[in-house]
Amino acid sequence: MAELKELKALAVARSLFAAGTLQQAVDRLGFVQADPIRAPARAQDLILRHRVAGYKAGDLERLYPVLDVEEDYLYAYGFVARGLWRLLHPRRSGMPGALEKKILEAVRELGEAHPAALEARLGARRVTNAWGGKSKATTQALDWLHYRGLLRVARRDNGVRVFAPARPAPEPSPPRERMRGRVLALVNILAPVPLRQLRAMAARPLNRYFPGLGAAPAFLGAMIKEGELAVVRAGGEDYVLPPGTAPAAEAPRRVSFLAPFDPLVWDRGRFERFWGWAYRFEAYTPKARRERGYYALPLLWGDEVIGWANASVNGGRLEVETGYMGAAPRGADYRRELEAETARLAAFLGVK
Repeated sequence: MAELKELKALAVARSLFAAGTLQQAVDRLGFVQADPIRAPARAQDLILRHRVAGYKAGDLERLYPVLDVEEDYLYAYGFVARGLWRLLHPRRSGMPGALEKKILEAVRELGEAHPAALEARLGARRVTNAWGGKSKATTQALDWLHYRGLLRVARRDNGVRVFAPARPAPEPSPPRERMRGRVLALVNILAPVPLRQLRAMAARPLNRYFPGLGAAPAFLGAMIKEGELAVVRAGGEDYVLPPGTAPAAEAPRRVSFLAPFDPLVWDRGRFERFWGWAYRFEAYTPKARRERGYYALPLLWGDEVIGWANASVNGGRLEVETGYMGAAPRGADYRRELEAETARLAAFLGVK
């Protein structure tokens, strides 16, 4: 039996590890979620700035071609360390259609292909997407080919993915080993992760790509029984950790503005249980109904998320507005740390 306060401290200590190089951070995390909104920077950059020494907005995109990393889908879309990426493929799929075959041929001929070049070559016909709206047919076909490992993202051009032929596929690991590796990766990035959340996340690939491995509860139960996963109970909930995880030391008295998709706050249910209030991403909420802001960044003070910050750049200067679930902390130490985090964010953005 553990206390929720112990798990909060552990979550912060595991996730906000000592800053190193960009490759080290990607390897340590395994996965960095991506999002195109820049307010004031893209999610992947906001996540990495806490975990990479001297990180600047756009460094991941700029250095991507020389990093051991791929873009792909784990539990969301993002950047995947190549060792983990190899466990995601092959994915079971149907045969490419006529448009997919034309795109594959065009990309192989060009070597690298910007979506605009493919649209100019093949047309910009629009089709209904999964959300009932309209998307370019080439965009949907590129997504299909990329998800199934037939194309890869070679680089980005001002945020737009430029595609290339897939790398030669390594000999795939046995399905059980691939699934086991995926589970360990999820636990690594999200621990302590609620067992029921892990079951839901594990069930998707088990049901779709590994139907012969059984149900998620049984698969995870076997990993727990074999000592590959540890379970602790706190606040009436079971949480999963890597085995042998040591208790966390007291969190440093430091302020951090976290991305809405930071691993520390990604699980909204866990967030509410740990910190006692509901954080919601409101970029797609009508302005009149927003409670925190368009791109409110959870505000971490020590190991407590006490509020949020909205950051914007106007006239080359960073402006930060904060909000709190209760009263703002008193004392010079908090004000000093808040100013320090604001200065770090400005340096990351390259503004004053």
